[in-house]
Amino acid sequence: MTDTTSRYPIPTSPAETARLRMQADAMAPDTGVLLDRIGVAAGWRCLDLACGCGGITDLLAARVGGQGRVLGLDRDAALLAAARDWAAGLGLASVAFAEADVRATGQPRASFDLVHMRFILSTAGHADATLDEALALVRPGGVLVAQEPDIAPLCCYPRHPAWDRLKGLLEELFCHEPTSLWADGLYQRFLDLGLEDVQYRPFVAGFTSAHPMVDYMPTTIGSLAEVFLEKGMISPQELERTVAACRAHLHDPRTVSTSYMVAQVWGRKP
Repeated sequence: MTDTTSRYPIPTSPAETARLRMQADAMAPDTGVLLDRIGVAAGWRCLDLACGCGGITDLLAARVGGQGRVLGLDRDAALLAAARDWAAGLGLASVAFAEADVRATGQPRASFDLVHMRFILSTAGHADATLDEALALVRPGGVLVAQEPDIAPLCCYPRHPAWDRLKGLLEELFCHEPTSLWADGLYQRFLDLGLEDVQYRPFVAGFTSAHPMVDYMPTTIGSLAEVFLEKGMISPQELERTVAACRAHLHDPRTVSTSYMVAQVWGRKP
């Protein structure tokens, strides 16, 4: 039997939900460019796989209108509860959420105009199974979309050893999973799937000390602290000191930082 259990390593918590929401808000402008380049239009039926606490369902809903439908799927019931509350607060009437494994969704084959994934192929493993399921859900002529990171551009200026140490923890945890798919191979994988008119758009965001994303690195590390400690990658004392030093440096008005590069790749199913 094929193992379809997610290996996504970040435990769900209120802090993690807030981090995901912050991340989605920061990426919304570039995600909007992506959806406009694709041409998402009124009446489309769209699926956001591994949507977490909302994903891009709001941006999709704004484009498909009242005649379209947007479904967000995730296997985490707590994140889905947060997503439903968030969507209700925004009045997203065309959006629904359901609990399901992204590798075995139970959704009808070839039933969506667009299927989107963000940061799941690189973090949860089983990228091939996820892609197979996602592609099966796209109707002929529909669009498969993925966004995945390359953490090499993740930097702060001036450089700081605390930042470098935390970035090293992320690289050690995420970048050696053989069943994951990162930004560096995403375009080629879409070509190998037989998709047509495959497109590629990378972006990197930048932040000052006053930006809402200024604490992104410390909060990401905080969400993963339990994992780092269980694996013996760092001591509790060093982790606390390093996160505090990194946060202080990022809040210096003279410091700026960059996000990871995000590769946006999409193509049409024949």
